[in-house]
Amino acid sequence: QVQLVESGGGLVQPGGSLRLSCAASGSITSINRMGWYRQAPGKQRELVATITSGGSTNYADSGKGRFTISRDNAKNTVYLQMNSLKPEDTAVYYCKYDQDAIRSYWGQGTQVTVSS
Repeated sequence: QVQLVESGGGLVQPGGSLRLSCAASGSITSINRMGWYRQAPGKQRELVATITSGGSTNYADSGKGRFTISRDNAKNTVYLQMNSLKPEDTAVYYCKYDQDAIRSYWGQGTQVTVSS
């Protein structure tokens, strides 16, 4: 089992920034992929960005140029730096840990609200 604890969400004005963190614990493997997904009210959960343990990243078009995903393998922690936030970025942001092709784990989610 892997446990994920997210933090860093909150209320921010349009154009502002937030940094989300997700710490993993439990049965962590050296090779894995971690990422961020989000779900807005009435919409399906969607990819924001992922990063492998080797540092390869993948971004959804919605966040390219504004969001940066990074990780600290020694701390089993993944970060999402979000800049130039827009009201349409408002959602619950979930951390995901992919141990392999079969096993994945989700965090409890953290609310991000972009509003003036």
